[in-house]
Amino acid sequence: MFPDSADPGSVRSAAELNERIRALWLRAGGSLSATERAEYELLVVEWAAAIRGAVVKAA
Repeated sequence: MFPDSADPGSVRSAAELNERIRALWLRAGGSLSATERAEYELLVVEWAAAIRGAVVKAA
C-alpha cells in the first residue's frame, strides 16, 4: 500500500481526496506510471465512497 492511502477505517472528505487526485496528476505530468495508476485507482474508490456517504447524509 502507499503511505498516503487510507486504512479501510480512515475517513477523508471527498474534497481532500479530490485534491490528492489532482496533485497526483500534476506530479505525474499527465501520464501515470503503473504505481501512480494503482494509487490513483485507490484514491478514486475512496473518493466515490466519500461522495456516496455525503449523498446519504444529505438525503
